[in-house]
Amino acid sequence: MKKCTSDNPVNITLKVVGGKWKALILWYLKEGPMRYSDLGREITGVTQKMLTQQLREMELEGLIERKVYPVVPPKVEYSVTEYGHTLEPVLDALAAWGEKHKKRSL
Repeated sequence: MKKCTSDNPVNITLKVVGGKWKALILWYLKEGPMRYSDLGREITGVTQKMLTQQLREMELEGLIERKVYPVVPPKVEYSVTEYGHTLEPVLDALAAWGEKHKKRSL
């Protein structure tokens, strides 16, 4: 059996989208830009602190883009970058697997 090293492909993928929230954030953003409050409403159970932290990490990783509109009150939208869109097949595969096996986890 191979060791799970830092250059293991699965390890690399999980480093980028691992955790409970990043894949869900990408899942909702893949349909189009969303505001912070909309993401918070869609993703049940995420705290404001965690959502903010995950969005910042994903922005630093180049997966999402944060756009601030110069209006009052401030308007901020998040969207998936071209690089982030490369994860769509992974998200689609996760969704298909979840749909097929959801009866086992309910």
